[in-house]
Amino acid sequence: MLDVSAVEAMLKTAFPEGTITVRDLTGTSDHFEATIVSARFDGVSRVERHRMVYGSLGTAMSGPIHALALRTLTPSEA
Repeated sequence: MLDVSAVEAMLKTAFPEGTITVRDLTGTSDHFEATIVSARFDGVSRVERHRMVYGSLGTAMSGPIHALALRTLTPSEA
């Protein structure tokens, strides 16, 4: 299992300049919601943004994380 701080740390490694907020939606450490504001999303489609996030979480997406709701925004969109 991963806790909120572990998921945040993984995302901050991939998006060090970003603003990242992670919530545990169920209290079971396997359903999360993440909001990421990053300039790396400029000019990138929503699907590709989500792929970037999933890639940064690696094998956690096929193991400890059962569900992940995402909001991926550029600074101007935020």
